[in-house]
Amino acid sequence: MIVVASTNGLTGIQESMNVLLSGGSAVDAVEAGIRIVEADPEEHSVGYGGYPNVLGQVELDAGIMDGTGLSAGSVGAMRGYTHAISVARQVMEKLPHVFLVSEGAERFAGEIGFQRRDLLTDAARTVWQQRLPRDPSGEVASDLAGRNDVWKLVEIATDPERTQGTVNFLAQDAAGNICAGVSTSGWAWKYPGRLGDSPIIGAGLYADSRFGAAACTGMGEMAIRAATAHSVVIYLKMGATLGEAGRRAMADLDDLGGRYLAQMSFIAIDGDGNHAGFSNGEDGTYIAMTAEMDEPEELARTHVPTKARWGM
Repeated sequence: MIVVASTNGLTGIQESMNVLLSGGSAVDAVEAGIRIVEADPEEHSVGYGGYPNVLGQVELDAGIMDGTGLSAGSVGAMRGYTHAISVARQVMEKLPHVFLVSEGAERFAGEIGFQRRDLLTDAARTVWQQRLPRDPSGEVASDLAGRNDVWKLVEIATDPERTQGTVNFLAQDAAGNICAGVSTSGWAWKYPGRLGDSPIIGAGLYADSRFGAAACTGMGEMAIRAATAHSVVIYLKMGATLGEAGRRAMADLDDLGGRYLAQMSFIAIDGDGNHAGFSNGEDGTYIAMTAEMDEPEELARTHVPTKARWGM
C-alpha cells in the first residue's frame, strides 16, 4: 500500500494512509486525503481559501479516477462548495456522466446534500485586491463585472508563479487498485469559467491499475495540450520504466509552442507501487508514504528542463 502526493498534500497524507490501513479502497484514501487539504484556509490553491478568478469569485475544479475499470468523475468552475473532490466522486458513482461544470455541478452538489459556503477568505481577498489594476486615486477599479474588457486584465493581474497550485494524490490499496485525484482553485485571477487540466481526465490525471497513474500541477493549459497524465500511463503500458515514462512525458511539453509556457510538474506510480516525481522547475519535491512508514518522506522530483516564456 502506498500514497503519493504533491508536497502541499502533507496535511492529508496520514489520513489517506489510515484509510488504507483500515481496509479502505484507493478511492477512499484519495478522497480522504484531498478533503483535508481542501478545508485548510492556509492553502490558497485549493478549496476554502483558494485564490479567486479576476472578478473575485472562487471557482473549484477537481477530478478523480478509479484505475480499476477506468471510472472517473469531475467538476469544473464550481462555486460555493468546499469539497470539490467529493462532488467529483459522486459524479463518478451516481451519474452516467463524467464531467459537470458551473451551475450544473453546483445544483448536483446541493441535491446530494453538500452544504454551500462562501469560499473567499479575507486573506485571499486581500491578495486578489493587491493584484488588480487601480484607478488614478489609487483605488481598485470598480465594477469589474460590468466591464467589457475583463480579458485584458487577466494577463495584467497574473504572474507565472501563480498559474500553478493544485493538490495531487495517488494511492494503491492492498488489492493493488490504483486511484488518482486532483483538486484546485485553479489559476489565480483567471478569466471566469477557465478550466485547467485538474478536472480533465487524461490531462491532469489518469489511472489504470494495470500500469500506473499520474497527476499534474502547474500551468494546466500545457498538460491539456500534451495529454500529460495519460501520456505517462501510455508510456508505462508500452513497457517504459517509470523514470523513462516521466522523462518522455516531460519532453513532450518541450515540443509545445505558443506565447505561454511556464512550470509543470507531476507525480506518478507504476503498477508495482514504484513512485517518482518530475518537474521542469528546479528543486521540486513530492511526498510518499507506505504502510510501513510512521511519517511521509519528502523526495526530490526529477528535473527535466523545458522552454519557458510568458506573453512573448
